[in-house]
Amino acid sequence: VSCMKKKDLAGENIVCLLDDFRMIGENELVITPFPVSESLTLPHVCLVFEVLGPSMRCLMGNYTAQGLPLPFVKKSLQQVLAGLHFLHKCCRIIHADIKPENILLCGCSKRLQRLLMDTLDCDQGTEVRLKGAGGDLGNQLEESDLMSIEVKIADLGSACWTYKPFSKEIQTQPYRALEVLLGLDYGTPADIWSTACLAFEMATGERLFDPQPGKYFSRDDDHVARIIELLGRIPPEIVFSWNKSTKFFSRPGALLRLSRLFPRSLPGILADRHGWTPREAAAFAAFLLPALHYAPERRASAAQSLRHAWIAA
Repeated sequence: VSCMKKKDLAGENIVCLLDDFRMIGENELVITPFPVSESLTLPHVCLVFEVLGPSMRCLMGNYTAQGLPLPFVKKSLQQVLAGLHFLHKCCRIIHADIKPENILLCGCSKRLQRLLMDTLDCDQGTEVRLKGAGGDLGNQLEESDLMSIEVKIADLGSACWTYKPFSKEIQTQPYRALEVLLGLDYGTPADIWSTACLAFEMATGERLFDPQPGKYFSRDDDHVARIIELLGRIPPEIVFSWNKSTKFFSRPGALLRLSRLFPRSLPGILADRHGWTPREAAAFAAFLLPALHYAPERRASAAQSLRHAWIAA
């Protein structure tokens, strides 16, 4: 990534690795195929990154409104998608763990950097308000400050090559693509699915999919069910092309352990639960749905998502 960033300015949306060094010290946990002594010392690889602010999760968790302002959501998503386009096309890398915790904020000025660090504190639960909304002025982000914040994709610890995946199970559960859930070979479209989940959460303050296990079904079962409720029946030719299809389905469209589903539409959720106007809801849904296509090869790419009318407006 560092090498390719020298050739393409889009790489500015990825966290910058500055240096690395080795440090010898005792390991609290050493995973090896043979027993080891507690006093064993091994070299730790230490990575040095540019200084960035807190994560998008901190901003979302400290914000008093339901979801972040849409202009900021659009601007941030443009930067995330530009970073993914760089990773996918220039570096041939799948990030494999896009989520709010891995999108870091940064200020263009030292004043904004200090404001971010002083205002956003995930541990203290400090509230962030737009100026004029009341409360302590020392704990406020002006709207102009919010729009001055840049974001960068961080944490490539789970990343892999597009031509050489390292693991079958990737992504944090609520942001996990359907093909990963069902054991299909995955590619860069898995990152786009996660980005759609991120976009919904930023705009509404609520996760698009938040699966929970039950007495007779697993979290994965519930996740697949929630996806079908929102996006509709999975076509038979897709269902039984996957390695784990019989783990979830008895026949096309019929889940093994969850029989009662409650279909819902994306525009309906936005309008009924989040108070969006029909026009706003339809426009946002039109942006999200191509990024959530069941067939990965037909899912919108990062470049296609960047050109969508909703995010460009």
